[in-house]
Amino acid sequence: MVSARSDGPMALKILIAGGFGVGKTTMVGTVSEIQPLRTEERLTEAGAQVDRTDGVEQKTTTTVAMDFGKITLRDRFALYLFGTPGQDRFWFFWDDIAQGALGAVVLADTRRLRDCFAAVDYFERREIPFIVAVNHFDGSRHYDVSTVANALDLDPGIPVVLCDVREKNSAKEVLITLVEHASRTYAQRRPEPATYVGPAGMR
Repeated sequence: MVSARSDGPMALKILIAGGFGVGKTTMVGTVSEIQPLRTEERLTEAGAQVDRTDGVEQKTTTTVAMDFGKITLRDRFALYLFGTPGQDRFWFFWDDIAQGALGAVVLADTRRLRDCFAAVDYFERREIPFIVAVNHFDGSRHYDVSTVANALDLDPGIPVVLCDVREKNSAKEVLITLVEHASRTYAQRRPEPATYVGPAGMR
């Protein structure tokens, strides 16, 4: 989703993805300037076999469709934020949610880094620009960004940033980094203008 109006900022669609319990709903709620839309349901014993809560035992709800929020950056961009569901059984939503997205933030938890591999693979395969944001959790070990990039086997040039999505400024900086990265990526993909070559090589 990329559109612009003469009397307002450019509208951009951004995805917030990652594993179960990594902070997607929290991030959308932290930065949204409107009341965020949430589609959370309580975890039940029936879902215990498929909703792994290792490392996030305190989590009692899960997103079953998406989260939605909006933030305006620097009066130039209106970002429409779509938080994706984290569990495998809800991934059939992803293709619809990803349609028209400028880019994506893949949230990562260093205690369960393998949980964001699926999101990284999804965006790589569809050539959707993304960055990885390592969310801070109390009690988790801290790693530098190069260690995380190597662990995820990221292509060179994909930004990895550290953040705390509970803090508005921190979450906002993540979004700014994504918009800048996506802008560079699309600029690099833009084909060079064709040059006319006349007879005998004369231009």
